[in-house]
Amino acid sequence: MDPRWHLSHARGYLELDMLAEAAAELAALPEERQFEPEILTLRITLYQKQQQWPKLRTASEELARQRPQDAGAWIIWAYATRRAHSLEAAEKILIDAKRLHQKDPTIAFNLGCYRCQQGDLQAARVLVDEAIALDEQFRELAATDPDLIPLREGKPPAAPQRRLRQKSP
Repeated sequence: MDPRWHLSHARGYLELDMLAEAAAELAALPEERQFEPEILTLRITLYQKQQQWPKLRTASEELARQRPQDAGAWIIWAYATRRAHSLEAAEKILIDAKRLHQKDPTIAFNLGCYRCQQGDLQAARVLVDEAIALDEQFRELAATDPDLIPLREGKPPAAPQRRLRQKSP
């Protein structure tokens, strides 16, 4: 079958949340195409919906390496890394991303969340304020994001939040 059909079917299945079917269509693509950005993007969507953090981390890291100008790839890579590995590892990714994407409000906001969870409320405030200055929509998010509860309450978390490494299935 033509790879375009597999891609089209995978997209449709993802839109319908038919994840097993989408995975089968992506697996049916030729091996030499598996790391193309378009296919990586579909895999990222699939892994995110499946909450397969280690696989999401690998796919989004590859996309960020292929397309460093794509801030979203860095953000998803950090998101997956936080869940698959640790907040500290995710923060390192976004620090690198911020050098490339200095005006991206999501990167600044997420770094603010990470700083807050690690008890550095002063740095968290600066980063969250930067995100709001770049995009006013982050003001509402800052008022509700659970990572920022310590910042809103004015006291650091009892202990830095760490995630245990999850085993790949």
